[in-house]
Amino acid sequence: MNNNKTDFAYQMVYRYLSRLTNELPAGPAVKLPSLRLLARRLRVSISTVQNAYSLLEKEGRICSVPKSGYYALPQSSADLKCEGKDLLERYQASARRTDMFIFAADEPALLQSLDGPLLSLERDLMRHYPCQPDPRFQPFGDFELRTALAAYYTSSTTRCWHPDNVFIGPDKTAVLKTVLKALQLRDGAVLVESPCGWSILRTLQSFGIRVIELCADATGAIDTDELNGLLRLGDVKMAILSSRMDPVRGRIMAPEQRKRLAQVLNRHRLWVLENDSRGELCFQEKCSPLRDLIDPQRLLILGSFEKTIGLEAPFGYLLSRHSLPLWHQQMLLRSFRLPPLRQKAIARLYGSGQLDRHLQGFRHCLQERVESLATLVDQCLSEQVRFERPQGGATLWLESRYPVDMNRVFGRLLEQRIVIAPGELFSVRGLHQQSLCLSSATDWSQNIESMLVTIKNALVQERVM
Repeated sequence: MNNNKTDFAYQMVYRYLSRLTNELPAGPAVKLPSLRLLARRLRVSISTVQNAYSLLEKEGRICSVPKSGYYALPQSSADLKCEGKDLLERYQASARRTDMFIFAADEPALLQSLDGPLLSLERDLMRHYPCQPDPRFQPFGDFELRTALAAYYTSSTTRCWHPDNVFIGPDKTAVLKTVLKALQLRDGAVLVESPCGWSILRTLQSFGIRVIELCADATGAIDTDELNGLLRLGDVKMAILSSRMDPVRGRIMAPEQRKRLAQVLNRHRLWVLENDSRGELCFQEKCSPLRDLIDPQRLLILGSFEKTIGLEAPFGYLLSRHSLPLWHQQMLLRSFRLPPLRQKAIARLYGSGQLDRHLQGFRHCLQERVESLATLVDQCLSEQVRFERPQGGATLWLESRYPVDMNRVFGRLLEQRIVIAPGELFSVRGLHQQSLCLSSATDWSQNIESMLVTIKNALVQERVM
């Protein structure tokens, strides 16, 4: 198993840029070196620099300005403020501090990644393609990777995909924005399952989209009558739903429930965006995906590689059979320029079967680590929280047995340098205020049991009488 102690190139660039931004003086945003300049200075590939920049941008530490470059806000990580009204901003600022124990980062590939084999494949490809300083622009993504994804998602003659149906973007959020723009969903309404990842929620809000949250009951069942009522209003244009399991709670919907849900969605002629970024992390390998039940002409599949391959593969992708000229137009307008050799290397992981072999061991590793965390939570927190053992993924969703002020629990734990994810982060309506999310993809060299005891004490101290 990869213990991730090896310093990959992007990690060294990431640390270099982290130190650079931390040492900047107070003042306005500061422009960072260009991809090409930094690659030449550090003697690494442009794609490696781009991955490091993407990670920093994902963390909110830098921003990209079209046709200008990357900019950093000069603020030392030790001075990052954890106060403020916006809970997500407080969470992200806290998670960026180097002195914090991050107990909530949903990055399963930190436990076991394919970064090493991926970079090795890329080096081999560089030897075969040594003279491509300016490769031919492929606006929809590298054809070899699109072909590999089309083959991967094809399951029968009636459920087949072709490279023309596949589009690659720099990350999942960029691809989601492309979908929202193409389908002209701005100022409309979109249905999401709740709890829902905050990156999706914030992206929808940035488009002025009204978010309608659909909650399952305690057994994981969806009230189809309630769903019918929501959709009869007529202004819901799209539903964003998980492929095989709830990605936050790791819960798999019963087959009959999934069938009834799909029937309602098909009847109302909704766009269905299947979020498949964690679909391969189910512990049950034979769990069928939602897409098998959805009208193919109303189906979109959104995925990414970083949850299964690792942070060296940040790209997102879209599969759609609908109106190829529409997607061509949008991808050309956005003009994503992605490193072709990195894409080819990912395609080789698919084509060689190496990804499939990795996933078998990876799921086993995830299940063991989640079970270890669940056992410790049972021992330390059973009097304070209830939870279901997840059926996939890397996180535990805990619900307090007693009324608590979870925001104050969050703040109290920050004082102890522990970062959790309060349940309210996963809703736009203030739902899940009695819940919190912990990740098993954390630093297990620390005293996890001691951390859980600290969380227990915070829950006790912040009970609402």
